[in-house]
Amino acid sequence: MTLRLNGGYLIAYNLSKCYIRAMKTVKKLTHIDEKGRPKMVDVGSKPLTERMAVARGSVYMKKETFNLIKSGNVSKGDVLNVAKLAGIMAAKKTSEIIPLCHPLNITSVDIDFRLDAKKSKIDIESRVKITGQTGVEMEALTAVSGAALTIYDMCKAVDRGMVISDIMLMEKCGGKSGIFKRK
Repeated sequence: MTLRLNGGYLIAYNLSKCYIRAMKTVKKLTHIDEKGRPKMVDVGSKPLTERMAVARGSVYMKKETFNLIKSGNVSKGDVLNVAKLAGIMAAKKTSEIIPLCHPLNITSVDIDFRLDAKKSKIDIESRVKITGQTGVEMEALTAVSGAALTIYDMCKAVDRGMVISDIMLMEKCGGKSGIFKRK
């Protein structure tokens, strides 16, 4: 599917299904200029405000893999501590892998894991904070992604069928757009 901004309309082209759909955009896409080209948002005149974002995701795996992680018997080491460090590092490096993200001086990153033996899954939650001119939603999402990918990397020798899923923003506050809370 291809998206183009055209005269205030977001045009979706899906050639494989042969249809074109136009929707009047409610909000302007901030990372697209009037010609439809990508741009980095100028946040220079925005006031400094406290901002926070929470993201979550899950890694599903075989029962045996889950038990190896839980017991600390994965040959590559302590999976959850390494994944926590990877998530923190990922949050700090977000602007290096997401092209239009600003480099930020994050004030806090925390990663928590919840082990669900019944579903053989590990839930990951990141909480990122900053006092700045732009939000940290992308940093929170990247932190969860980095932690999840590290769990996969450290356990792939015993379980290549692991599934990383449901990475999403749960909450954000601060800035002009205010508060978002997923229900």
